[in-house]
Amino acid sequence: MFDRTIVEFDKILKNLFNKPLSTRPHPDVNIQDGEFTDDEQKHIIGLMRINHCGEICAQGLYQGQAITARDTSNKQAFEEAAYEEVEHLAWTEQRILELGGKTSILNPLFYAGSLAIGIGAGLLGDKWNLGFLEETEKQVESHLVDHLNQLPEHDNKSKAILEQMKIDEIKHAHMAHDFGAAELPSFVKNIMQATSKIMTKAAYRL
Repeated sequence: MFDRTIVEFDKILKNLFNKPLSTRPHPDVNIQDGEFTDDEQKHIIGLMRINHCGEICAQGLYQGQAITARDTSNKQAFEEAAYEEVEHLAWTEQRILELGGKTSILNPLFYAGSLAIGIGAGLLGDKWNLGFLEETEKQVESHLVDHLNQLPEHDNKSKAILEQMKIDEIKHAHMAHDFGAAELPSFVKNIMQATSKIMTKAAYRL
């Protein structure tokens, strides 16, 4: 138990303070950047900071769910999904930095909250754990579609990143469904949406 606690605490430190790395090529690696007005650049940074913060939340959520998952195959699925989310962290962080922005100062707070939610979801049982994962990924996909529509038409680098992230999130949602995810009650989905709105507004500015 003590060893497991050390391992999980080490994951927290790495997720929050280590530079994320991607084994896959960054989706925007061969795409020429555009020229943006100051307002456009600030908006792109804000959107990408939201997505980076969302991936920080995903790390906390998946870690909490993996800790409390009962079925070994489910635990492995959460850990594999978390690994791909680390790649998303790397992509969004690099895009933010190359535009002259910074990641959200609220990341540790949102990570802690997501970790607690993930643990709580797992304690309810694997089917609800998976149901929470599936709904989370569906809502993330919706956010990504909205952000793609908001990006300047000539920001092909950010679009390439978000498009690949969307593909991965859809895959994660299908994975959760195939593993036996339960359909969450409407009021739970509404709470998740309301919480997400708070996060996105805060991360856009901070």
